[in-house]
Amino acid sequence: MNVFLIYSAPSNGLIINFTNAITRNDTNAISKILHELIAASFRNNCASGNLWHNHLTYFLLNNENPFALACERRKSPKGSMKDLALHDLAILHKLFRLEHDCMKYVRDFRGDGNTLICELSARLAASKTPEEMYEHVTAFYERYGVGTLAFSRAFRLSGSELVAVGNVGNVRLDDLVGYELQKQELVANTEAFVSGLPANNVLLYGDGGTGKSTSVRAVLNEFAPRGLRVIEMYKEQFRDILRLTELLRKRNYKFIIFIDDLSFEEDESEYKYLKAVIEGGIEARPDNVLIYATSNRRHIIREVWSDRDDMEHNGDIHRSDTVEEKLSLASRFGVAINYSSPTRQAYHDIVRTLAKESGLNVGDDELIAGADRWEIRHGGKTGRTARQYIDYLLGRK
Repeated sequence: MNVFLIYSAPSNGLIINFTNAITRNDTNAISKILHELIAASFRNNCASGNLWHNHLTYFLLNNENPFALACERRKSPKGSMKDLALHDLAILHKLFRLEHDCMKYVRDFRGDGNTLICELSARLAASKTPEEMYEHVTAFYERYGVGTLAFSRAFRLSGSELVAVGNVGNVRLDDLVGYELQKQELVANTEAFVSGLPANNVLLYGDGGTGKSTSVRAVLNEFAPRGLRVIEMYKEQFRDILRLTELLRKRNYKFIIFIDDLSFEEDESEYKYLKAVIEGGIEARPDNVLIYATSNRRHIIREVWSDRDDMEHNGDIHRSDTVEEKLSLASRFGVAINYSSPTRQAYHDIVRTLAKESGLNVGDDELIAGADRWEIRHGGKTGRTARQYIDYLLGRK
């Protein structure tokens, strides 16, 4: 088999080994590699249909090479770059037509697979020429992108790698009862962001259990089909945030760096890295990156009365440098949305709504009396408390 000039990946090894084993008709090697192919298909979520074709397609779609990245940015490759891509696709065109008796075991597999991979795999298998494959592949890159970012919507930073979050959940903004003004402001800012318009970093602050993190997950589910991706970070990773933003700058997606439960004690200084990225560093934050954070503290960093010892009195009161330094991080969030605990009536409405959605058949008086007892013992009137109460009733049922 000729050498790939653009595409190269760990999965390339399986492709080469399988091809060589079939060429030699090495039964033992073929049997071993078929086992690897089936295992890889389940691991890569493409165990449906023709596993060999799916594996070749997975190889194409997860290889972040210059050609694929140029297509993702909708900069159609020309000249030598296009020629190199067609060279590799000519090899893959032959691999899609590889025949051997062993293929009957992987040609029509009945299982679950990623729809995007399996559908593209079928189109590539039906392509009559490398040029036709080229059109299908570039169209996919332009619409969905390439690599891990094309197949997942949420990620965590692990070392220098982005690791996909397996289960974000299907929560929608309508599932969050109440907080209509807060949701409208959050959606409006995110809509502007994914539409390529100016948008602000967002701080969602307020009482615990009021739906701040849930709102961010719901916004992700709403806008993911339009290219929104969320990357969750923890404050101990802030030293890597500049490197992360430089990586994201080169991709054709909109990224929200999500920091949940953001707060700092007075002796912690990691917030300075975050300040530099949000606003104030020499290097400007990429236009395709925003920071959404949740916090129980409006000003994020713990304040103490001793911070105000250094005061000047000259008609007006001027806060000390210590206070200004601590407030400077919160002031860099252009949008600050308050999620306060609901009123008792609003809490009751949340309980009734969740009970109805869950199919609970409980009288209203009994339901509300139980909700009031529950919130006294479990942390006050919040959406989280209401959800826990309903889950308790469902468990008892």
